[in-house]
Amino acid sequence: MKIVFAGIIARYPFGGVTWCSLMYMLGLRALGHEVFYIEDTGEAVYDPVLNTRSKDPSYGTSYIHQSLEPFGLGDRWSFVNYDGTYHGQGAETVKRFCADADLYINLSGGSWFWRDEYARIPRRVFIDSDPAFTQLSIAQTKDTWYVDFFRGFNHLFTFGANIGTPACSVPVGDFTWLKTWQPVTIADWANDVTPLDRFSTVMTWKIESFADVGGNKDQEFVKFIDLPSRTPQHFELAINGPQTLLREHGWSTVDAMGVSRSLWDYREFIQRSRAEFGVAKHTYVSTRSGWFSDRTECYLAAGRPALVQDTGWSAHLPSGEGLLAFTNPDEALAGIDRINTDYASHARRAREIATEYFAADRVLPRLLDVCGR
Repeated sequence: MKIVFAGIIARYPFGGVTWCSLMYMLGLRALGHEVFYIEDTGEAVYDPVLNTRSKDPSYGTSYIHQSLEPFGLGDRWSFVNYDGTYHGQGAETVKRFCADADLYINLSGGSWFWRDEYARIPRRVFIDSDPAFTQLSIAQTKDTWYVDFFRGFNHLFTFGANIGTPACSVPVGDFTWLKTWQPVTIADWANDVTPLDRFSTVMTWKIESFADVGGNKDQEFVKFIDLPSRTPQHFELAINGPQTLLREHGWSTVDAMGVSRSLWDYREFIQRSRAEFGVAKHTYVSTRSGWFSDRTECYLAAGRPALVQDTGWSAHLPSGEGLLAFTNPDEALAGIDRINTDYASHARRAREIATEYFAADRVLPRLLDVCGR
């Protein structure tokens, strides 16, 4: 098939976000499909050098090329700036590819426009990486264009495994959201690096988007802020947030922007970690959305155990070895001890879980099967 894939690499030019789109593209290509990347959000991109949103897209477009080119995709992308100008491949090239494309995949709002060339593609799917936030925004919005935008898709997928089920409190209206996971290209995370003695994660304290919904990570993390005082285990947070406050409570911190500046920096940070310790956003937890992090999947693929807060995901994934759930500080401490008591077994099981549940050659065929219906 010919597939148009819309993502947000330039909008958020950081390693974790980039891997999300890239692993879809690499996974689809490995299955024999022809993939073209488009980014058409209508928004100014973030320039981390200037630390501001910029009307000049040059940082973002250079970043797209630098990220895709090593994988043979350097000529398979186009970025549409907020002013309508095309960068990378031009408008005519995009239109020609779309003209006989079979499938349009929009990840996380990689385009907020229904240009004619996208709308004419016969199969169109949206993949929601912000479960609960997206559905609550749809339910609360007074902007009809936002609701109508989602009506343009044949299928809607979400990383929230409980969305639309009795286990989750989020209203979905007349939309049907289908469960999927972020696909991981397992070979790209092969890891023979000796880990440092740190449980780590990469996180944002409070996001700018979905301000009308609220429910950020800060609300949950404060419940665990004294954890370092209760265990000898070392923690390191790559965080966009209150580093001074966290250090006062025993957390080691580094700047999340620096760790995530490139694909390779992000991957190396994960590979050099002993395990992940991950707290979820309050909305994910309070609604029992079943959200599971693409970042955690990368830890697992790298053979790094993951100890992560339960949002309801434990009803759908194995928990106890390699991947462990917690809901309170006592459970988190028990999980730390369990991982450290038999680290080799947990590390081995982590990679097995990644391969069994998240490998691109397992996740994507199921998604494509639904798309063909």
